[in-house]
Amino acid sequence: MNPSTLTRHRWPLVAGAGALVIYALFFASSYDQRILTLSGIYVIMVLGYQFIFGHAGALSLAQGAFFGVGAYVTGILASKFGTGFVLTFPLSVAGASMLALIVAVPVLRLASHYFALATLALSQLLLLIAVNWEAVTGGANGLPGVPPISIGDWQATRGLPLLLFVWGLAVVAMLIARWQLRPARVAAFTVMRDTPLAVPAFGIDPGLLRLRAFLLSAAFGGAAGALFVHTNRVVSPETLGFGVMITCLTMTVVGGRFGILGAVIGALLLTHLPEWFRGLDEYYLVAVGVLLLAMVVFAPDGLASFFKFSGSTHTPISTPAQPGSTEYAPPVASGRPVLEASNMSRRYGGVQALDGVDLALGAGEIVGLIGPNGAGKTTLANIITGIARADTGNIRSAGLDLARATPTAIARHGVARTFQTPQLPDGLTVREAVETAAANAGDTANVRGAATAAEAIATCDLSDIADTRCGTLPHGLRRRVEIARALAGGPHLLVLDEPAAGLAPEEQAEIAQILRTLAGSGLAILVIDHNLEFLQPLATRLACLDAGRLIADGPRDDVLANDAVQAAYFGLVMPTSTSGVSA
Repeated sequence: MNPSTLTRHRWPLVAGAGALVIYALFFASSYDQRILTLSGIYVIMVLGYQFIFGHAGALSLAQGAFFGVGAYVTGILASKFGTGFVLTFPLSVAGASMLALIVAVPVLRLASHYFALATLALSQLLLLIAVNWEAVTGGANGLPGVPPISIGDWQATRGLPLLLFVWGLAVVAMLIARWQLRPARVAAFTVMRDTPLAVPAFGIDPGLLRLRAFLLSAAFGGAAGALFVHTNRVVSPETLGFGVMITCLTMTVVGGRFGILGAVIGALLLTHLPEWFRGLDEYYLVAVGVLLLAMVVFAPDGLASFFKFSGSTHTPISTPAQPGSTEYAPPVASGRPVLEASNMSRRYGGVQALDGVDLALGAGEIVGLIGPNGAGKTTLANIITGIARADTGNIRSAGLDLARATPTAIARHGVARTFQTPQLPDGLTVREAVETAAANAGDTANVRGAATAAEAIATCDLSDIADTRCGTLPHGLRRRVEIARALAGGPHLLVLDEPAAGLAPEEQAEIAQILRTLAGSGLAILVIDHNLEFLQPLATRLACLDAGRLIADGPRDDVLANDAVQAAYFGLVMPTSTSGVSA
């Protein structure tokens, strides 16, 4: 999209913003200015909620609690101690953030509805404290007499001064949100929402990402609560009520979960809708509800989705290295295996998935791992990459104890993997997905260097579709994109879980040629697959698992001729002899 087209798409927004400014400055009554002031406060609150609910994809019901904490910190300090805005405002932000940090350790470990219930419980607990701790909070009556915002000799009185001040802080909040949501972080959030299983394989730390989103949501909520108290001049338990949380959630859903424009639209619309329909008397809530329901049905991504536009330039997520800088030689002493695993065992209830498995891989080696279904092949891949933990045994790669390291640390150390079903975020393009891995995975300080996204894409022959969204790709191309994503961190060990499954013969040949090229550059590759037509000419060595035990490991022909392999993998019953008579 060229600049002139971009301008044509943006002009309605610019015109609407200009009309709103002119209305606020010259035509709005004092009551209308108050409503617009509240809209600016809610913009800040919704911007914070977008971090945890939109980008992190977690249904937090604690935004109202953070709003209330900010309100009470400012209300108590300002009304009881006469503390000025210069101190109360940052303390409100810090108080809400500190509360979020305290509860984050237990709460962020929870998923889906458990997380929602835990955050709701936090809100209700704070509400009970506010109502019953009368000596500090004023109880159910709250604390009146909160002074207006004052900085030095200047005072933000009600009306236009307060309106301009609040919206000035809202603009600052927008700039902070934009700074926090740089392309690399937005892509990481997208991976976390769309493909949670593959998050560590991208080198992303999901716990740290969710913590950042939770703390930012709390900080913005505390700031909004502080401004709300100065606007109302009184703080009461209503600021901790569930209604505040529902208002914030509705604004976010209606406006849009992901962008600054969504926060502005949602806040402006939801603060004005009750005023527009108030003439309907007792039916105005019904009218508001019907309108909101219609917007949710017909605009599930929020009203901001109707104003989507994109430029023609691409901002790289990762910093590109010099062409040809990628090396896959492992950072181990010459002659030492890239992967050393001994006596690995893993039990799931009554199933012994792995039983005393020993396995080693050298640089430039392609080891094919075969075995019947349920033999423990994927369990072995999960243990190597940290998704599962071995009950017993030792496993190391390039000096790292894989049995103790986190999946993210393993990926960043240079142990990459793909999955049986390609785990790619549908909302990202091929280039963005690979760049996200390049920016997070791999050890860039290592002598082998880090693979750039462009190199990984070119290696897998994906340059022509680099700007295509992953969700639109056919299965064969998704397999190659997953390999490119795995290569982006410059790994020394690559674990592939059934890379040929569901592929046509020509697609299998393309994958095989890519793997031969990678092995030639020094990459150690473990390929798990059932397809011997694909695996036999590719692998330099075969290993076979059966019922969790490694029953054969060696040259291809020797393993395939092994009696135990013939019986376990091919289902052939080998002749046995009893008293000299063949059975």
